[in-house]
Amino acid sequence: MSLLGLGLDIGIDLGTASILVYIKGKGIVLREPSIVAIDKSTDKLLAVGEEARKMLGRTPGNIVAIRPLREGVISDYEVTERMLKYFLNKVCRNSFFKLFKPRVMICVPSGVTEVEKRAVEDAAVQAGARKTYLIEEPIAAAIGAGIDITKACGSMVADIGGGTTDIAVISLGGTVVSTSTKIAGDKMDEAIVRYMRKKHNIMIGERTAEEMKIQIGTVFPRVQEVSMDVRGRNLVSGLPKTITVTSTEIMEAIDEPVSSIVEAVHSVLEKTPPELAADISDRGIVMTGGGSLVYGFDKLLQHRTGINVIIAEDAVSCVALGTGKVLENLEVIQNAMERSNYRR
Repeated sequence: MSLLGLGLDIGIDLGTASILVYIKGKGIVLREPSIVAIDKSTDKLLAVGEEARKMLGRTPGNIVAIRPLREGVISDYEVTERMLKYFLNKVCRNSFFKLFKPRVMICVPSGVTEVEKRAVEDAAVQAGARKTYLIEEPIAAAIGAGIDITKACGSMVADIGGGTTDIAVISLGGTVVSTSTKIAGDKMDEAIVRYMRKKHNIMIGERTAEEMKIQIGTVFPRVQEVSMDVRGRNLVSGLPKTITVTSTEIMEAIDEPVSSIVEAVHSVLEKTPPELAADISDRGIVMTGGGSLVYGFDKLLQHRTGINVIIAEDAVSCVALGTGKVLENLEVIQNAMERSNYRR
């Protein structure tokens, strides 16, 4: 075995909401929120991932819990680098990591600029990567969902993450038509916070809004309505208050961001060449990402487009799994990668 063969190959889904790490030969080994807690007075890293998520909205003045990625891109370069280094060290606990740095492949939204791509590459190298590859999220999501993207046949993927929604039509290993919008899961959470403030005079935090979206969120009328008790601060009295919120209210709250995502899918379909549009009509639209799991999203998209919509198995992990599959066959599909504008 060559010395280079001893280095690990690692795939990273660097998401706004969560980070998934795939190690070649092992599968997904880490799945944590992309949140970092820092002591501002000493600049010390206090917690990363799930431990830091528990601190959101609950920290004293000298401690700040932040998301270093916003809307699919790096908003705080230094913190992102430290977070990446922490996760790489966590999954590579043996001495080989120090001797033989890993090759790392990172997913980026399809609409990122060259400057944003360079920031991701530099952060990975500073965090300890030997070589960094970038792959567009819709391509990775399609591969992870089990689609053979090398065929002369159109496939459409809608990847709804935390910070961005990436929609692409893929054929012959490359993207034919694509769009990336900064309206996704986080915008739904923000819409729920605004709705609660406006309709019920209650202030809730990001975590509570996300829990509401996951538990009772819906974008298409449910057969049976569900509800949950929500605790927040009454804006009139300033005291804690608990109210019951229904799924119909959440549907009303997130209508605007959901409609924007549906419009983005519609605009991609409008730009798709006729032959590929016919393929998509036969094969359907594949939805991936955590946002696709909000109740009824597939039904709504199917209702609005008239095309069959399928939610991929293990939708949250599709991008990371796709990155892993590319890593497993990196040398074999190098040509396809170049056609798809992947950066080396």
